Order: sequence, then C-alpha cells, then structure tokens
Amino acid sequence: MIRLEGVTRRFRSAAGERVALDAVDLTVEAGQVFGVVGRSGAGKSTLIRTINLLERPDAGTVTVDGREMTALAPAELRAARRRIGMIFQHFNLLNAKTVAENVAFPLRLEGRPAAEVDRRVADLLEQLGLSEHGKKHPAQLSGGQKQRVGIARALACEPGVLLCDEATSALDPETTDEILSLLDQLNRDLKLTIVLITHQMEVVRRVCDRVAVLKDGRVVEQGATADVFLHPRHAATRAMLAEGEEGFETADVPPGGRLAKLTFRGGSTYEPELSRVARSVGVDYSILSGRISRIRGEPYGQLVVAFTGGDAEAAVAQLTARGVAVEDVGGTV
Repeated sequence: MIRLEGVTRRFRSAAGERVALDAVDLTVEAGQVFGVVGRSGAGKSTLIRTINLLERPDAGTVTVDGREMTALAPAELRAARRRIGMIFQHFNLLNAKTVAENVAFPLRLEGRPAAEVDRRVADLLEQLGLSEHGKKHPAQLSGGQKQRVGIARALACEPGVLLCDEATSALDPETTDEILSLLDQLNRDLKLTIVLITHQMEVVRRVCDRVAVLKDGRVVEQGATADVFLHPRHAATRAMLAEGEEGFETADVPPGGRLAKLTFRGGSTYEPELSRVARSVGVDYSILSGRISRIRGEPYGQLVVAFTGGDAEAAVAQLTARGVAVEDVGGTV
C-alpha cells in the first residue's frame, strides 16, 4: 500500500542545512498498522508528512496504492490525497464550526450533494459514538471526544490509508486506551492501512503489526513488532525500551550466578517452563526482574534470572529446546 524508496528531506536555514530524512526505505502492506518510533527530532513527523506529500522529499519516491505520489501533477495529487486521511496530536479542528460541520468539511470541499453529506456525517458520528455531540463546538468537548471528531473527519472521504501524527500524545492514559481501541477496531472492520508515529512505546506495543525505529533521520531497525520489542538489535531501540522499566542491580546477584534473559511467547508464557527445567537438571535460580504483557494481542513474558547452582548450561539447552529464547545479559557475577 505504501512504499518509500530512498526518501531524503533537507531543511535549510541561516544556521545551515539539516537532514531530517536520510535515504529512508519503508514498505507498508495493505491492512497493516505500521508504527514509526523515535525520539524528538528523529524525523518522525517529517516522514509521515512525506507520505501525502505535505512535505515533498528532495530525493527518492513515494508510492501509495500503486500511484507514485512524487510524480503526480498538482490536480492529481489533490485527488490522491483524498484517499489518505490524517489525524493530528492537537486535533486541528475548526473551532467556529460544530462537530457535524467539522466532519462535513472535507465532503463539502469535494462538492458532494448536501443529502449525501448529511447521511455520511450521521453515519460517522454514530460509528464513533458522537451522535449526541453533533451540534456542539470543539470547546465543549473533552480531549478524547475531540480526537474522535478528528478521526471522523479523516474518514469522511473513505480513505484507504490513515496517517496518525502523535494522535495520542495529548491524551491521558485512559483516553489513549480508548483511542487505540478505536483505531484497532477501524483497522479490522474497514481494512484500513494505518501509519502511526509516536514516541510512546506502549502505543506501538498495543496496536502495531510492524514497527520502524528512526534515529537522526535514518531507519536503524524495523520488523514485526514482537521481534523488534523482544529482541532489539540497535542501541537506540534498546534505550527506548529500557525507559520506565525496572532493572536490577548486579550487587544483588548471588556470587557465581549466570545471568540470562528468558523470553516466552504465545502459550508458553503461562507454562511453568523454568521450574520444570530447574527440577529436571537440578539447577537453582533467582528471578531478578520480569514482566508479562501482550504485543498486538500476543502474550509474552520476559524474565532476567541468575542460575546459581547446578548445571546452568543444561538448563539453557533445555529451555532453548522448549522454544524459550535465552540471551546472556552479563555472564557470571
């Protein structure tokens, strides 16, 4: 559905030239929820704005649904953009217009008949739980309701692609959860292709099928969300994942212990694999840290353990044979 090839974007000012995107290659399949993460200044917002050519790249090509956006004439580009919806961090609603008028705005720009506009707006307000708010103005709504209006407006022209520019960053955790559930439902029900940029790793963990990590305008890592989150390869990814997670102090590890991170996925997450192996090979262990959660609905668990007695090598071999990923995290202490 979306392909970026060698996309480069530079910004020039009196202070000099800054490369916001550096030869970025990305492919997003139809129906995927694709996340792009990175710290402030990594190039996330520039990247998402190149997809609908709100930012025209200095080099490279952007193709959406088989059409090379970078080669379109202005009138063709305006028509192609109607198939790409976009929602924003700060909603970007028209404060002087009602909720219904905000949702109707892109339809009226297309010149749709009034009766068709009214039907489409009514359907969208009902679908997004806004029917009773149609005559209100944005100032009368909560943050979550404003974002729902933004989503309804983005869906008005029935796009095949929805771009989300930090769509949950201005919301509280409970409202963020509601909006993510809504995006997940829209993806499944409407087969929407969604590109979501964020600095919130939990957002990607919750709804994204695949993820790309940006650093200094370059994609440093990408893949299936579970693979990237559970087995990060690049230091930038590991650093972002480590924020907010509890670690452990090596001073608390029993002397001679072998440190290992165990990753369980799917059904094995809830099985007592570690204790079974410990009994089988006669090894002692201490759990130093751990978590159980889900990535895009798939359960997983991660434990950092110290094997402190018995045959640690045999324990590792058996765990690996049972499908548990084992990673050394510091050798012996």
